[in-house]
Amino acid sequence: MTIVYADFIAAFPEFGNTALYPQTQINFWIPQAYRQLNAFRFGAEIDLAAMLFVAHNIVLSARESKSSAAGQVAGSVTGPMSSKSIGPLSISYSGATSIDGAGAYNYTSYGQRLYNLMRAYAAGPKWVPRTAYSSNRTGIL
Repeated sequence: MTIVYADFIAAFPEFGNTALYPQTQINFWIPQAYRQLNAFRFGAEIDLAAMLFVAHNIVLSARESKSSAAGQVAGSVTGPMSSKSIGPLSISYSGATSIDGAGAYNYTSYGQRLYNLMRAYAAGPKWVPRTAYSSNRTGIL
């Protein structure tokens, strides 16, 4: 089954505010999820994976929109903040919630959930037929 906007909002009502999370943007990411995720690997969990993929990308887009509205350059990449002080205020974060190897999926809680789902459903070797251009002689990744 392929999810639709109503399914996504029912599962993740926090994205129901169309001023912050436009329906057109969510509708853009839904087919992208099915193109970029392996339905064979996820099996019955493909719709959950697709929803997490959409939520992750929508949060990233919302952050960019907020930065852009504040006059900052959209698309700027920054690492996680460890500590920062401005006058008497200071803030610090620990890396305790980062998942090793998750890369950009660590940027949102939805991405982390998706990454854990990916690890659960993609465990073990994957057989890929070897081509004449392949340096992997066994065909196992």
